[in-house]
Amino acid sequence: MATPVLTPERLAASYSYTAYRHLIDELQAEGKTTGPQQSELLTNYTRLNVQRMSRIDKTIQLLPELRAAVAALPRRYAWLIITEGWCGDAAQIVPTLEAVAQASGGHITTHYVLRDENLDLIDQYLTNGGRSIPKLVVLDAETLTEAASWGPRPEPAQHMFLELKSQNLPFEEFSTQLHAWYAKDKTQSTQQEILQLVQGLA
Repeated sequence: MATPVLTPERLAASYSYTAYRHLIDELQAEGKTTGPQQSELLTNYTRLNVQRMSRIDKTIQLLPELRAAVAALPRRYAWLIITEGWCGDAAQIVPTLEAVAQASGGHITTHYVLRDENLDLIDQYLTNGGRSIPKLVVLDAETLTEAASWGPRPEPAQHMFLELKSQNLPFEEFSTQLHAWYAKDKTQSTQQEILQLVQGLA
């Protein structure tokens, strides 16, 4: 028997998407962000991320084949999404994951947890030894065992990230290039990879 990733009680204590967004807005009003580290820089990143999430929430158009795939899932899944408000990649990806779940007709529920409050969870899903987010862990809704995982970013963005990192660019330049890629991609790469993940579940 596979071991559950977390207890039902812990899953129940997670945030809904609405509650996650509300938490970020409340912290922003106090000049703060999520997580133990607080700085003006992180608060400014979070402000930008709120704008990014709101824009994607309003404009996202799901691929018809992705809509069909999630609506046809043979069983129910709980999507555990490990994130933080200051994370730029999360701002680009989390609204897409939420839109996919909303299109599933109840086959998928989403559950958001903050990385730095759940280090034992993220440490099960390290990327090249690092606690990169966002991370999607697909759980069987009945057993809470892992069915799949994905993240922290679609492959073309991950490739670009590693390439830019190797060039030792200043963070601002690095970040600008990465977010320009996300803007041009319009969530298509994320949707294609989530489609492959969902098709793997069927």
